[in-house]
Amino acid sequence: MATTALPAPLDQHRRTRFALPGDPGWWTFCAAGSLALAVFTSLGPHRVWGAAGALGYAAAAVLAVRGRPALIVGVAAVTGAVVLPLVVLLAVDRAQLEVEVVARSAALLLADGTPYTAHPLIPEDFNPYLPGMAAFGLPEAVAGSGPLTDPRLWMGAAFLAACAYALPTGSRREPLLWVAACPLLALPLAVGGVDLPVVGLMCLGLAEAGRGRGGRAGLWLGLAAALKWTAWPALPVALALLAAGSAGDRCRAGLRCAFVALLTAAALVLPAAWRDPGAFHAHVIAFPLGLADAVSSAASPLPGQLLATHVPGGRTPALGLLGASALLVAVSLLVRPPATATATATATAPDAALRLAVGLLLAIAFLPATRFGYLVHPLVLAVWAAVVRQRPVDAPVFVRIQKKATR
Repeated sequence: MATTALPAPLDQHRRTRFALPGDPGWWTFCAAGSLALAVFTSLGPHRVWGAAGALGYAAAAVLAVRGRPALIVGVAAVTGAVVLPLVVLLAVDRAQLEVEVVARSAALLLADGTPYTAHPLIPEDFNPYLPGMAAFGLPEAVAGSGPLTDPRLWMGAAFLAACAYALPTGSRREPLLWVAACPLLALPLAVGGVDLPVVGLMCLGLAEAGRGRGGRAGLWLGLAAALKWTAWPALPVALALLAAGSAGDRCRAGLRCAFVALLTAAALVLPAAWRDPGAFHAHVIAFPLGLADAVSSAASPLPGQLLATHVPGGRTPALGLLGASALLVAVSLLVRPPATATATATATAPDAALRLAVGLLLAIAFLPATRFGYLVHPLVLAVWAAVVRQRPVDAPVFVRIQKKATR
């Protein structure tokens, strides 16, 4: 005979869903920040976004005060902060400089076999991204300029798709809605942001590593590594995450991840680098590090930028601090790897994501040429970690089965 017993709270290990900011005060703060940007910025696309975002966030604040459902409030915020400015900017053919760089790099790739100009002179001539980023400009290079071929649409779609797949089933709608409505991400979704697909693929790679799928993790991380240098720190973190798995599989999974990631990145990066090594070095190494004659337009009052700008010879200590922060994160992975899961391997993924977020935050702080927009990396990683750490409220309820012998 078998009897069933309702599970006690200790048996279920269920947690409440992670609550993202969405009260009237948050939306009011977002509206004020957007309005301030619209008033003080000198960039046309950012001014359009600020005005539209202020309307959307103000509407969300009013709806939140009236007690409307969080879904309706979030949709109002996304409509004003993403959809409206995106439609306006597409109609007038305006975008952030990064969008033009990606579109031009795709045209150069098709024409010359490399996305880099041979002799860049001014900052606008430089393409500081790795060759894979040109893929988002291929629709425009092939079919011509238009609203549906704009690179920012493809970058935003890749970001949202990667984040959705990286999130647990049943816990996708609210986090994605909040991420899209957050000003730090709504702005690049509307005006164009190359960091979005990079961090989306990083989350997806860590999610697959947390599931013990070394090959898939390597594929996504390799694709991210072919887009921008900021994705490369995710690879050692993913390897440390895989090493925290079961002893029998961790070596093979780690080797598969490293092999697939390096092979994928090499297949996308090396042909362009081999085509013109000098141009590759000038665009993606010298220019981002501030070693080129032209000065990058990336400038935010962060420690690395302040050292490089206001301290004689300050670029060297800034790079030293950058290297020291990378070394500290690497040592932390060796001394204290991501926590080993007690039930499933996916429980370690949030720890790895938070470790990566801290490392990228330090790197952003000490880069000689940096901007606040780079903060989308640690922000998205932290939100993803917080959501994954919480078990969905609709998770299966396990029932304890107790068997008793019958006579």
